Amino acid sequence: MIIKTLVENRAISEEFGTEHGLSLYIETAKHKLLFDVGASGLFLENAKKLNVDIEDVDAVIISHGHYDHGGGLGAFLGVNSKAKIYVNQMAFGDIYANRPGGVTAYIGLDKDLIVNERFVLVGDSLRLDDELELFSNVKGRKFFPSGNQDLLIKSGGQFVHDDFAHEQNLVISEGDKKVLVAGCAHNGIVNIVEHMAAVLEESPTHVIGGFHLHNRTAGRSESKETVRTIGEYLKNTRAKYYTCHCTGIEAYQWLKDVMDGQIEYLATGSQMNL
Repeated sequence: MIIKTLVENRAISEEFGTEHGLSLYIETAKHKLLFDVGASGLFLENAKKLNVDIEDVDAVIISHGHYDHGGGLGAFLGVNSKAKIYVNQMAFGDIYANRPGGVTAYIGLDKDLIVNERFVLVGDSLRLDDELELFSNVKGRKFFPSGNQDLLIKSGGQFVHDDFAHEQNLVISEGDKKVLVAGCAHNGIVNIVEHMAAVLEESPTHVIGGFHLHNRTAGRSESKETVRTIGEYLKNTRAKYYTCHCTGIEAYQWLKDVMDGQIEYLATGSQMNL
């Protein structure tokens, strides 16, 4: 399995452009897929530098309805003519965020795109084939990210806290590997891992994604004590973790202190084989 980071907040060198967003290219035995497409068309530029042909991509998974994970959809549709795009059925909702200065800003997906017949609206779960499976509806609330308090949905003309029912996760099964990919883990990475074990009856060998331990609006991380407790939990799962994006560098360092060699950081331009 080959994984290349097309977009992330940071880069391994100045050769690659960066933005607040996430896009991963994942090549399995059967698929060439994108997990998220960043905030813009930047992933296309970085894909060329990493020798990824976007025209060959056969599936796109959008983790949730935020622009920094699905803002590049229009650019993708302009380049690739075949891939199905799998989004949760609520991902095109009215999704907002509190911003500094008392501003409430729309941070959702481009609703004009939903008419495209290549979109597949996913419910609580979907098995694409024997390699790929999607799940959402994570109900646990352990270590629920405090940054979620600034993330909203508009319902009945009123702003209410987002419950992240539009967030979905990907499980890739290949040989003895069970790879869990989570875009931002708004539902909490511990809850997502536990949901996979309880509902799918299997535990991940590898976990990839942002863990939302940094509140971008407030400009601060979760408390060091909370992050270290999460790190202890993750370490005990014995899986290997690769994190990025909304985890935040400070929180990543705290996790690394606890998890030793069980966690690494993925930046734009990184390439790895599992």
